[in-house]
Amino acid sequence: MSLLGDGARHRPVRGAADAAPRRAAEAGARPAPGPIAVLPDASAGLRAAVESAGGRLAPLADDTRGLVWTANDGAAELAAILRDRPAIGWVQLPWAGVDAFAELLAGARGDGRTWTSGKGAYAQPVAEHALALALALLRELPRRAAASSWEPDERGRSLYGAEVVVLGAGGVAVELLRLLEPFRVRATVVRRRDGAVPGAVRTVPVARLAEAARGAELLFVAAALTDDSRGIVDAEVLAALAPGAVVVNVGRGAVIDTAALVAALESGALGGAGLDVTDPEPLPAGHPLWGLEQCLITPHVADTEEMTAPLYAERVAENVRAFLGDGAFVGRIDLEHGY
Repeated sequence: MSLLGDGARHRPVRGAADAAPRRAAEAGARPAPGPIAVLPDASAGLRAAVESAGGRLAPLADDTRGLVWTANDGAAELAAILRDRPAIGWVQLPWAGVDAFAELLAGARGDGRTWTSGKGAYAQPVAEHALALALALLRELPRRAAASSWEPDERGRSLYGAEVVVLGAGGVAVELLRLLEPFRVRATVVRRRDGAVPGAVRTVPVARLAEAARGAELLFVAAALTDDSRGIVDAEVLAALAPGAVVVNVGRGAVIDTAALVAALESGALGGAGLDVTDPEPLPAGHPLWGLEQCLITPHVADTEEMTAPLYAERVAENVRAFLGDGAFVGRIDLEHGY
């Protein structure tokens, strides 16, 4: 039986670029199997995931060979553990986004370790949330939910046949394109690597983001945060969108230039923004975004703990099997690019 249980609602989704890096990485040396530690908090679900996949769960020691990390942060603590125990050959990080560990990962280039993350594991709930934000804004639901009297008008737009841009080509983007299929949108994917993405009518490189955004009615941001992607959705990109366009961000807040976003919303150039992530985060009380009627903010809850816990357990189990020589690692981190 799957670790997700009989009532499983979600499944992992592979990003469009996963296969080639995985094949290249698997051609190299594999980490030596051995005892696996789960830190700093070993839940019953993660312990079961390790053991059901055949792994030997043990407290952190000099003979530890695999490490499953469970904290959102703690990069300094993790770095100290790895420095003191060079025999650890595989490290599993919990989330799809690994920007909290950026400095540690940059220093890990060439260390010979296999690093994996949760990328793709949580794609379905996050893509679902992105679609919900987009539909809510197109249909004016935030404004209508706040109404206290009957206010009929003709405002509201349809998603059917819309011109859409998706920034990113990971699991969230791939799943989002599947969810958009019934709406017959024309989707352009903007990504770092070349190559077509199923469900997209075209794929363009990141350098052409502003060009791709020209005339688009919806921009979905589902990209990892790296030095190259920080602030990439800037005033130029926002100005290129169709008048009244909607922006949805379920990636990382700092991929969008917040000041430019506020200005575009205040001017009316943008018709709405749906943000599950913000910069800064948490978004402080009194920030201009809170006061904008056309801005719908959710507090980084596109994938709740109830959704992520079984999915992370499934990811851990799959990579424990790979650690023991059965299959390929999933969610490998590209240390050169930081995600």
